[in-house]
Amino acid sequence: MSENKTELVFTLDTLSILELIPDIDHNKNWVLENSEIKKEKHHLEELITEGLTLDKNNQEQTPTIKKMEIVKKENKEFVSIHMIFPKFSPGQTISFNDGFYFNDSATNYVDLISISYLGQKSEAVLQGKDRTWTILLTEVQQEQGSEQAITQQHTEASQAEKTQPSQAAASTSWFSFFKLGMLHILTGYDHLLFLFALLFRKQTLKQYLAIITSFTIAHSITLSLAVLGWVSLPSKFVEAVIAFSICYVAVENIFRKEIKHRWSITFLFGLIHGLGFASILREMAIPKSHLAAALINFNVGIEFIQLLIVLLLLPVLTVIQKQNFYGKTVQIGSIMITSLGAFWLVQRLFF
Repeated sequence: MSENKTELVFTLDTLSILELIPDIDHNKNWVLENSEIKKEKHHLEELITEGLTLDKNNQEQTPTIKKMEIVKKENKEFVSIHMIFPKFSPGQTISFNDGFYFNDSATNYVDLISISYLGQKSEAVLQGKDRTWTILLTEVQQEQGSEQAITQQHTEASQAEKTQPSQAAASTSWFSFFKLGMLHILTGYDHLLFLFALLFRKQTLKQYLAIITSFTIAHSITLSLAVLGWVSLPSKFVEAVIAFSICYVAVENIFRKEIKHRWSITFLFGLIHGLGFASILREMAIPKSHLAAALINFNVGIEFIQLLIVLLLLPVLTVIQKQNFYGKTVQIGSIMITSLGAFWLVQRLFF
């Protein structure tokens, strides 16, 4: 990149594109193709330039669309749009606004931002009605190099949601990643179903504590290793094993007369669930200097919601476990859980 321009790269999953521009799918196969992008280039450009704005000192800047292409990340397809904006100078304020799904209160849309300016890097997460990221450029930044680039990236992991630090410098907002962790577990229905299946059968308080602790330790280990790049498994395999873990625990609930040492199998499956949690952070390419804070706060957000769910769930289960219909409830509920887990397993293995 030269010092005379700023580049913004916006990446959006193809399913969202098909949802936002239904007519782009000419052959109605729910697969976005390069030929369809070429034919509907004008509508795509309109969608992007109306949904995203980059302001300089509160004045909207007009981009030039450099290229649009389909890119693959693991087992998902995205449309990557490269835009060129005028250069920015020290003393100027940059504001990035994301208007996609702004009025949709039920959206799981997540906007992850990674910014690089003259060697300075920053990250942010936009969500809900907080859709603005702002930075004031300084002379110190200007002296550190001759290039500038702003790279923005959106990813949809089951379309998970986003947070924002409304003002960013070369640092990471702890609350952004704390909130991202909370939202990630709340929209991770397979993780929540696994947790519910683990607690569904009657056990002692000591057993419950052992299960929760082992799950927390296990997924924290692999979450950290995966984000640091030390462990990597194909996402298709990880998602399939997560679905299998739900089936396994639910079948155990049906056929095992006694539930003992569940913490051990919870630990093994928890290692895989941690790899599933890591996917959203890996895509941000967070600099190592910011990685520890982002990782810790993201994980704390997950643990906070997980603990809150357990504290709400256990009293309800305790009451149900005292009822005459409890045994039948476990049988029917576990059959339903097994069926849903099996559906996800087949879907993730073959589709």
